[in-house]
Amino acid sequence: MMKNKVPELGEDIQKKTPSTRVALSRVGVTSLKRILRLRSEKSTRKDDARSTLFFAEMDLFAHLDASQSGVHMSRFVENIENIAADLSTEPSPNIETLAERMALAIAQTQGAARSEVRIRAQYPMAKVTPASGTEVEDLYTFIGVAISDGTSTRRAVGVEVNGFTVCPCAREMVAEHSRNVLRKNGYSDKEAEKIASLLPLASHNQRGTGTLIVGTEMPLRAKTLVHIVESSMSSKIYELLKRPDELHVVTQGHANPRFVEDVVREIIRNVAETCTDLPEESFIVARQENFESIHSHNAYAERCGFFGDMLRELQGVPQEATGGRYRISSLEAWLDSLL
Repeated sequence: MMKNKVPELGEDIQKKTPSTRVALSRVGVTSLKRILRLRSEKSTRKDDARSTLFFAEMDLFAHLDASQSGVHMSRFVENIENIAADLSTEPSPNIETLAERMALAIAQTQGAARSEVRIRAQYPMAKVTPASGTEVEDLYTFIGVAISDGTSTRRAVGVEVNGFTVCPCAREMVAEHSRNVLRKNGYSDKEAEKIASLLPLASHNQRGTGTLIVGTEMPLRAKTLVHIVESSMSSKIYELLKRPDELHVVTQGHANPRFVEDVVREIIRNVAETCTDLPEESFIVARQENFESIHSHNAYAERCGFFGDMLRELQGVPQEATGGRYRISSLEAWLDSLL
């Protein structure tokens, strides 16, 4: 049987010199969707075959030199397919390791001075409602980020978690209003204060998204990061709530009001208390965005920096004493400091 003749394709335009010689920071593909097979968090041995499927969306980039017209777009997908074939026989241990492998492969196949991979994978986790004990399943977003120069790599792992917060300012205004109403109806100051302290008080609340990303070589369980972020808000949220659960969540949240700034600070404190072996040179991104219920805008807070600097701040050391490392104020800057 005769083989089909391969048509003449002409010159590889991507390798030509562009008419405008300017380097590009990121060129690649975004929103590439795949099902990933990662080793289950229940696996404790390297040879354990148990694995978990994740629905993932990936962004893959390479630095483009000023002397080259374009990157080879097909190679990005080819890298994914080759790694996916490897995963069919031996799943990757975690999402950040997979991002690291992809970043190294892209830098090498594209001949790039820098490559970057960002993976966002959705995964359902089971939890139990606080009052009725009903088992429910909620979706969480796991994050893996990595860069490479073709030889070295740097990576980070993170999560995005939904919860809800209660405004402390509005709650205090309601509390003062309640005390005034009680006084006008004949209660003493002491009685009004006592009653107001016993009863649940109204405030406006909002669903929010907390993000925690940790740049480190130390293995971290995604479930641990989820717990840190959830416990930093006024209350967890659940896809399914029976009436006793709804009462518990609402009363607990209003008894624990927090500003968006409070949540970020609580995330940092909880990292320090939970991840006691985390190296001080680890890089932390903690952020919270609240989708306001009585405003048309969102509220946002963020802190990025080295874990050691944050530890010293928690111990009361002034920010000025943290040195030059405090100036690295974004995950991108920390990743790029490798190269």
